[in-house]
Amino acid sequence: MANVNINFNGKEYLLSCEDGQEEHLEQLSLSLNKKFNNLKFELGNIGENKLLLISSIKVMDEYFETKKKVEQQIKELQAIKERFKELKSLVYQYKENKENEIKNLSSTQEELKNDIENYKISYENLIDKVTLEIEDFVKKNSTNTSVS
Repeated sequence: MANVNINFNGKEYLLSCEDGQEEHLEQLSLSLNKKFNNLKFELGNIGENKLLLISSIKVMDEYFETKKKVEQQIKELQAIKERFKELKSLVYQYKENKENEIKNLSSTQEELKNDIENYKISYENLIDKVTLEIEDFVKKNSTNTSVS
């Protein structure tokens, strides 16, 4: 344990604290002494005990206000965290939907390519058939014309 000499309201006090916490204790005591002296200036010398009580109440009020703010911030952060989870879920769902759309479009594109290839083959076969029929017709007609 470390010992620290603290000056409060013009008096010296020897206080103990954990090793390494001396500077922190000095800062706390300076802050409390400042609040005490401000109240003393505002209210006059109404007695050390009453000023200490009012100073303590002001410090506790600040503590509780800060605690409320921290709790409110924690609630807000929790709400943001929940909203983020919802958004993350929506992003993954959107991604999955788009991947399915791409897969379906790819499948449809492949079907169309196959249909086009089949139509091309059918068209070529039809042209070949018609060409043969025309050649056959021309041949028949040419032989028929020669016979007369």
